[in-house]
Amino acid sequence: MEQLKRTANCGALRKQDVGKTVVLNGWVHRKRNHGGIAFINLRDRYGITQVVVGEESPAALSVLTGELRNEYCIAVEGRVRLRPDAMVNAEMPTGEIEVAAENLVILNRSEVLPFPIDEETTAKEELRLKYRYLDLRSGGMQKRIRLRHEVSFAVREWMTGQGFYEIETPTFIKSTPEGARDYLVPSRLYPGKFYALPQSPQLYKQILMVAGFDKYFQIARCYRDEDARGDRQPEFTQIDIEMSFVDREDILTLTEGLLAYVFKQCLNQDLPPRFTRISYETALEQYGTDKPDLRFAMPLQDFGPYVGAGGFQAFKDALAKGEEDKQAAAARGITRAGGGVKALVVPGKASYSRKQIEELEAHAKIYQAKGLAWMKVAGTEAEPVLEGGAAKFFTPQAKAITRGLGANPGDLILMAADSRRKIANIALGAVRSKLGRDLGLLDPGCFAFVWILDFPLFEFNEVEHRWEAAHHMFSYPQDQYHEILEQDPGSVKGDLYDLVLNGYELASGSIRIHDPDLQKRIFRILGLDPQDSEQKFGFLTEAFKFGAPPHGGIAPGLDRLVMLMAGETSIKEVIPFPKNSFAQSPLDDSPGEAAQSQLDELHLSIVRTQDGQQ
Repeated sequence: MEQLKRTANCGALRKQDVGKTVVLNGWVHRKRNHGGIAFINLRDRYGITQVVVGEESPAALSVLTGELRNEYCIAVEGRVRLRPDAMVNAEMPTGEIEVAAENLVILNRSEVLPFPIDEETTAKEELRLKYRYLDLRSGGMQKRIRLRHEVSFAVREWMTGQGFYEIETPTFIKSTPEGARDYLVPSRLYPGKFYALPQSPQLYKQILMVAGFDKYFQIARCYRDEDARGDRQPEFTQIDIEMSFVDREDILTLTEGLLAYVFKQCLNQDLPPRFTRISYETALEQYGTDKPDLRFAMPLQDFGPYVGAGGFQAFKDALAKGEEDKQAAAARGITRAGGGVKALVVPGKASYSRKQIEELEAHAKIYQAKGLAWMKVAGTEAEPVLEGGAAKFFTPQAKAITRGLGANPGDLILMAADSRRKIANIALGAVRSKLGRDLGLLDPGCFAFVWILDFPLFEFNEVEHRWEAAHHMFSYPQDQYHEILEQDPGSVKGDLYDLVLNGYELASGSIRIHDPDLQKRIFRILGLDPQDSEQKFGFLTEAFKFGAPPHGGIAPGLDRLVMLMAGETSIKEVIPFPKNSFAQSPLDDSPGEAAQSQLDELHLSIVRTQDGQQ
């Protein structure tokens, strides 16, 4: 078989190349026949070039061209010429020229495609993943994978320029509790023992700080055995960063600089020199989530001041029960916020029908809300009137409520109440997020970064009646809380920070504990048995005894970053070979069964239950 080695790619040729003889290699994207002339759109990852097989081409090419189908892999030799004025395609980078074929070789044929390959496909996800090699040929996937490469390169370029070393950490590690389940790898040499795949390089990057590598980064593969969803995968990639002799401000500033460079290099977009910063409590109170989307306004507001003078008993009961629970929790040494009634003003949506409001209420109930009260603002700005829903309970306060909430005639007011203020916030925040989508307020070309600061260090597990780490157990408690750590864990704030972009948690980090005695105090508060904590983390606390420096870090998610930069809503669109929603790969049918010989080598056996399940 004759093979013509390419001398140019399918996106390179321009007007100045007219007259050159070139060889192109690629795939048949489209073929059209017009009166004995064949037009072939030849595609590779660089672009598309139109190839013409006409009367001036060798007669044998016409026969060969007749066989061509979409996705045949071919080589074409020919002369570059200008297209006729009427056939210039201004939307194609190569649209001014075409290649008149003088030789053509079929390098490989293609069977009938399971779905058409175009800029984007409408094929179902399972089919796309099964034939991922075809899906990756599409224009959209090619652009997104190229963007991922460019982002990774820009990260390495900028971090290296800031004096960071890229250092790899182990993939086979000891299993330690970090929130999600570990993926375990059995050891052949040590029967009955297992490695774990890292959920993050957390412990090793801290040890690198002890080792004196004060500026570390890694584009790290991480593994978590948890349910997949749009922005999660069993295996994912993060830009892992750790620094010594720094405080929170140093890390926030560094991250802002890194992302400013990445966005400028990859999207030619300028970011603000400093991102918005709000506390965790403010985020929950104003947006009902610690991952607020700031591309649109509509903050949650406190409706509590209007409850006492109103006649809506459900609101009064929520606040009363909340206060009762707050006092009971305080008696047990647990800090609790009490009840809350929150309001959301939806501008210009007094026209919403009862059915539309019921849909919003159903969405709020997913997040444990008992209901969703509403009122519509009518009348004039000088004399506002409340109508519908719960309006009859608050009619005398119409002017005070509308002015206090900033509501105008034509607006819709939604309200949620609960004896647990957090539930009222979260439920109404979920409604806010839904309205953002429904009302078309989420511009994918807008990038609204926000730092969420001052997270609680601990969360109380109401089911197991014990304290848990809000992020992870190596986060440093802010200095002012050290004296009351054991007495009032619920009030302790950690030196924690999340970076949120367009409603997604893009990065999470903290200043770390470097004092072994402080680390042991945290272990005790979390109820870790000293022997158990020594077994799991002894190698880290032992390292801290040898002059561990103050240090901290952060880990932006590479998959989510590229997803958002590409204007997508699923990280599967920016990962070459993702798993499906069941953590399976339709492409290679993994996970699969192991041969008995492999199990024997590992001293493992598969136990089957009576119903045949493994």
